Amino acid sequence: MKKLYQHIYLAFALLTTLFGITFSSTAAAAPQYSTGWVTNPQHPPVEVRLMLTGQQDPAKHTVQGLLEVKLDTDWKTYWRSPGEGGVAPSINWETSSNISHVDWQWPLPKRYEFLGVETLGYKHDVVFPLSIHVKDMTKPVFLSGKLTMSSCTSICVLTDYELSFDFIPSKLQPSTEAMFLYNKGESQVPKSSPTVTLKTLSYNKAEKKVTVVATNSLGWQQPDVILDGDAQAVKDTSFLKPTTTIKGDTLYATLPVTSWFGTPKLVGQPLHVTIGDHDIAVEMTATTTDISINIPSTGNNLLKVIGLALLGGLILNIMPCVLPVLGMKLSSVISAQGLARRQIRTQFLASAAGIIVSFWLLAIFLTAMKLSGQALGWGIQFQSPWFIGAMIAITVLFGANMLGLFEIRLSSNTNTWLATKGDNSHLGHFIQGMFATLLATPCSAPFLGTAVAFALGADLITLFAIFTALAIGMAAPWLLIALFPQLATLMPKPGVWMDRVKTLFGLMMLTTSVWLLSLMTSFLNASVVLGLGAIIFVTILWLVGRKKGRKAVIITLAVVLLGTGVSLFTGSLTANKWSTPLPDDHHWLPLDTAKIATEVAQGKTVFVDVTAQWCITCKANKIGVILQEPVYSALDNKNIVLMRGDWTKPSDYVTGFLQSHGRFGVPFNIVYGPKAPKGIELPVILSSETVINALKEASK
Repeated sequence: MKKLYQHIYLAFALLTTLFGITFSSTAAAAPQYSTGWVTNPQHPPVEVRLMLTGQQDPAKHTVQGLLEVKLDTDWKTYWRSPGEGGVAPSINWETSSNISHVDWQWPLPKRYEFLGVETLGYKHDVVFPLSIHVKDMTKPVFLSGKLTMSSCTSICVLTDYELSFDFIPSKLQPSTEAMFLYNKGESQVPKSSPTVTLKTLSYNKAEKKVTVVATNSLGWQQPDVILDGDAQAVKDTSFLKPTTTIKGDTLYATLPVTSWFGTPKLVGQPLHVTIGDHDIAVEMTATTTDISINIPSTGNNLLKVIGLALLGGLILNIMPCVLPVLGMKLSSVISAQGLARRQIRTQFLASAAGIIVSFWLLAIFLTAMKLSGQALGWGIQFQSPWFIGAMIAITVLFGANMLGLFEIRLSSNTNTWLATKGDNSHLGHFIQGMFATLLATPCSAPFLGTAVAFALGADLITLFAIFTALAIGMAAPWLLIALFPQLATLMPKPGVWMDRVKTLFGLMMLTTSVWLLSLMTSFLNASVVLGLGAIIFVTILWLVGRKKGRKAVIITLAVVLLGTGVSLFTGSLTANKWSTPLPDDHHWLPLDTAKIATEVAQGKTVFVDVTAQWCITCKANKIGVILQEPVYSALDNKNIVLMRGDWTKPSDYVTGFLQSHGRFGVPFNIVYGPKAPKGIELPVILSSETVINALKEASK
């Protein structure tokens, strides 16, 4: 028996050895075209890897490769010309064998600003396409390089990475993953374009500015211009963010010039002009001249936009999403009865201050996003379930308080202290003003959209000026009563009617809570949202019973059930007689800018609708125009392609599409067609006539 065990053991050992040899041979034979992810233990937030795609060009003696860099959270690295700070990444290939040089391609960078310093670079994941020039394609290549890369957040770290592997060019096999990454990176590298022509490149030495004049036969949308060059005088110079003017198909971009070495000598120097716009990245080279350029003026001056901001803020007071806040405003007027004019004035000034401070906080938030290179948008706080949840809690509490279901009682000492300090409601009025602003932002009135777009695309001083104008416009009714307190005394004298009005306003606020709760279905399961709604409803009923008695609970339930039943029954009986039931929504494709051009080239018309669940104006456009005749039938045409961009949740793609058209909020509708390849933008508030006319004009 012992010998039997020995034989079995020897056989097992032999099989294991043979399997190990076979596996090792197979593994050794498998070609290694990647370094794998390489990190530096002293700087874990950055990972890099060098890969080959397997593609080669024997005639040019080149092998296709790529360098992929992954940066954690807010870390960034730099472009070939990093701007006012930073160091461009580089690789030293001296230890390689059988290669002559490596060409490095640079995807279009983004601008970043930190503490007033402008830089150009990349965040998150970036792929640099490489062309490796091999001396002898029949011999082995040892590819070895030391990558030196600077990566920064609020601090900067300069790190080295050793990258190496060997391969035989004639035995390379295609790598699907590497080819996909290479094509991804190569598609983002600026190239020449037959539609874009560089007309003039001029340097004004006295003003230290370079002006670029370029045309695009397809038109410009929101271009950014970047300058750099190979000459030492150019490398020692930084070209800051341009001021752009678009007149027809012509772009005028003026870039401030800075240098640590005095006034740079740029005339006669070749410069690389890189222009990034919606769906295009173009690079051209031209020699700098000193020709004087007259930039045409634009009608969108700052004073005009500030005027639009004032008007837009005023209009915001009557938009649907501010309707519940109107109840709080009127309630404040009612409660002002019997107060001295000074107290009325200070209360309304506190509310106006709340509106203004709230707009300033929004401006600070958007400024922080702008400086960090994040996407900007008006009303983006409604893309956060946490914000919506907080708004639900606030509106429920406001509504319950206005219904008299609870009150906050302070100690006698606190009441005495507040009494010695004067009126104790100023903080409440201040918060009321802030609350009004937060609820108002989903509404994008026609005048408001222009002002916000101008502000988010302008410098920081202009942004704050326009947001201040928006705030003053919205606070105008409050300021009017603060200036003329006697207006508050024109309201009827206090009486039983006040309780009824407050009850109405409380119900309006709870209705707003229901609307806000419905928005949570975009983030939570519908059953969870219904459960939350049930908990809120039961809690309110409990408060009603505790404060008003069991009879009030029974009456409330009866009114709710009876009202719901009567509404449904009446609607079912009268739908065909009094109104046309809404038809099913059309079949919408997800927004795809590349597909827009393809469909238009095939002679089709594309109608784009950028919307969000929390946007009341979007819903008004949908119910009042898009789902109504004659627009509904017109959009049902087989030659019309419908695309929808959903901005309910954060989407860089949809945000980029909006910003490419100078828009920073929803709704946004645009029609493309054979006669309108650049698109016909529609007004914020749609009408059947404007939609039908745009469809006809685009498809002629």
